[in-house]
Amino acid sequence: MRTRRTAVGWLFLAPFALLFLLFTAVPALSALGFSLTDLRGSDLRHPLAVNFTGLDNYVRLFQDDSFLRDILNTALFVAVGVPLTMAAGFALALALDSGIRRLRGTFRTVFFAPVVTNVVAIALIWRYAFNENGTVNSVLAAVGLAGPNWLDDTHLAMPVVIALGVWRNFGTAMVLFLAGLQAIPRDVYEAAALDGAGRWRQLRHITLPMLMPTTLMVSVLLTVFYLQVFDEPYLLTDGGPLGSTESVALYTYHQFGVGELGVSSAASFVMIVLVALVSAVQFRLLRPRS
Repeated sequence: MRTRRTAVGWLFLAPFALLFLLFTAVPALSALGFSLTDLRGSDLRHPLAVNFTGLDNYVRLFQDDSFLRDILNTALFVAVGVPLTMAAGFALALALDSGIRRLRGTFRTVFFAPVVTNVVAIALIWRYAFNENGTVNSVLAAVGLAGPNWLDDTHLAMPVVIALGVWRNFGTAMVLFLAGLQAIPRDVYEAAALDGAGRWRQLRHITLPMLMPTTLMVSVLLTVFYLQVFDEPYLLTDGGPLGSTESVALYTYHQFGVGELGVSSAASFVMIVLVALVSAVQFRLLRPRS
C-alpha cells in the first residue's frame, strides 16, 4: 500500500518535475557551466572554440566599475523600495481592516490593480507623465514651478523608477498584511481594551508582534523582487542616464545582448548569491522568537 501511494505521488509530481528539469534545472546548470568559460555569442556556431576560464568571469565582474555601480544601484532599490512598499501596504491594510470594512472588497481591488496591470502600459504612462512636457511638470507649472526632465537627470531618474516599483507592488504587500491582520483573534484586542490599552499600545504590543510571520514573508518577497528588479529600469530608462538606474539584472541582460554570454551567466549567479544571502539574513533577524 505504501509503495502504491508513493508511486501515485510521483505520478502526480512527474509533470512539474519534468517542467522544472527542462526549464529551470538544466538551464541553470548550463548557465553555471557557461560562467566558467569565455563563451560569446559568436562561438555558438563553433562550440569547440570555447575555452574553460575558471573564475575569470567573476574576477572580471568585480573589476568592472559598471558592475560595482549596478550592485550599489540594486542595493538602493532594496534599501528604499522595500521599506516604502511595506509601509504603504501595511498602512492600507490597517485602514481596510479597521475603518473601511463596508467597501473593503472594492478598495482591495482598486489598490491591487497595479499588480495585475500590464507593466509595459504602466511604463508608457509613467514615461509620459514624467516627460519634460508631461503631466507632472504641467501640474508644477500650474503652481508656478519649473519641472525638470525627470528621466534624463542622474539624480531624479532613480527616485522615479523606485516610485514605479513601489506603486506596482504595494498592493501585494497590502493583501498579505490584510490576511495577517484578519488572522489575529479579535478577543485579544477586546481583552487589551478592557485593560485600558489604546490603539497605539494595541498596535505596538499585539498587532506588530503577532504579524511578524507575515512581515517576514512580505519582506523576503519584496527583497527578492527588488534584488532582481528589471522591468522598471528597463522600460523607463534602459538603465540610464549614464547607468544611474541600471540594476544587476539589467546589466546581465545588456551583457547577454552584446554577446558576452559567459560574463552574463556569471553576473546572474552573483545575483542568485546576493538573493540567498540577503534572504538568509532576513530570516535570521525577523523570524519569531520562541
